[in-house]
Amino acid sequence: MTSQAASLLGNPALRQALELLNGDGEEARVVGGAVRNALLGRPVHEFDIATTATPDVVVARAENARLRSIPTGIAHGTVTVLVGGVPFEITTLREDVETDGRHAVIRFGRDFVDDARRRDFTINALSMGLDGQVHDYTGGLADLAARRVRFIGDAGQRIREDFLRVLRFFRFSADYADGPLDAEGLAAAIRERAGLAILSRERIRQELLKLLVARRAAAVVAVISECGLLGPLLHGVAQPARLSRLLRIDPEADGPLRLAALGVQISEDAERLRMALRLSNQEAARLDTAAKALVALHGIDLPPPIGDLRTMLFRAGRQGACDALRLAQAESRAAASDSAWSAALRFLRDTPEPHMPFSGADLMARGFSGRALGEALKNLQAQWIRAGFPQDSRTLAALLDDVGKSTPS
Repeated sequence: MTSQAASLLGNPALRQALELLNGDGEEARVVGGAVRNALLGRPVHEFDIATTATPDVVVARAENARLRSIPTGIAHGTVTVLVGGVPFEITTLREDVETDGRHAVIRFGRDFVDDARRRDFTINALSMGLDGQVHDYTGGLADLAARRVRFIGDAGQRIREDFLRVLRFFRFSADYADGPLDAEGLAAAIRERAGLAILSRERIRQELLKLLVARRAAAVVAVISECGLLGPLLHGVAQPARLSRLLRIDPEADGPLRLAALGVQISEDAERLRMALRLSNQEAARLDTAAKALVALHGIDLPPPIGDLRTMLFRAGRQGACDALRLAQAESRAAASDSAWSAALRFLRDTPEPHMPFSGADLMARGFSGRALGEALKNLQAQWIRAGFPQDSRTLAALLDDVGKSTPS
């Protein structure tokens, strides 16, 4: 297992970064997620390095090697160094002096053991030096082998140091653990739940969306809901059962669709989540579009007929229509492999989106203006939809002639 971690040293940029920081009484190691993922055979996308060297020494060594350094978190001992275009976050070993539930006052240290024990989970406290040896001071290797996520030391204390660890416990359990959640960690998360109130909405959004796309999202979200923690996070009623059904239907569903399955029934829910989680404009718009299209689909057990699907495609667009159909299927009693729903989804994905072939200018040319123009355009659109979204010039001219018979004002 440890040989998998040592394979990281085949990365020339990483070796150069470690060699830069080693020597003259200093030592550097790869820490945290890179070691954990390498041991599990998972992709490693970024490297964090811990070092006994203080930030000024790190910057000086980078400058001497003609490498660019960026003081990304200098107050907390973090300097980003670019090696061969690859960014490495390099952080001086630390000890906590004081914590307030989110931020810590730290002092620099020189002990890898102390640095490891201040981290959150055992599987995140592993480190590896240039010799390829994996250092484990908290039982992380055994927990990785057992697919367990455990806090280091007293779970309640770890959480009180940083209440975001409640959400990280659930997120890492969904991604890295198998079987029931660690009992001590779960009990501590429930006891310390009031601390979630001090977290920023942006950080809650970030952790929740990562949790929702994790390997065991449905099972862990169900636990969070049973513990009474999910409603306060979403500021409303959660539907973990609908999320679970969505993931059986569509295991590849992305984060926003999973969030919609969990917390959106009507447009007001989308707005509530926008505020509660500080969603981006794009995320909020997607939830709102899906919610509006979903309203007409609540309670159905079969997909709508082709004509209604085409109308939904016109009104909601491809993304919104597909989202709403998936949510409706997740609400229905249909089997995950139901062929009718699959055919409906294929129709929405493959059919060109209808586009209104008329504009206000067409009606203005016929004498419409002001409020009458808006009403006429609305009626023309309704007639075009009822006619089956025609595109041929003869039918379009007839529709224009028909609406033009109204007296403009």
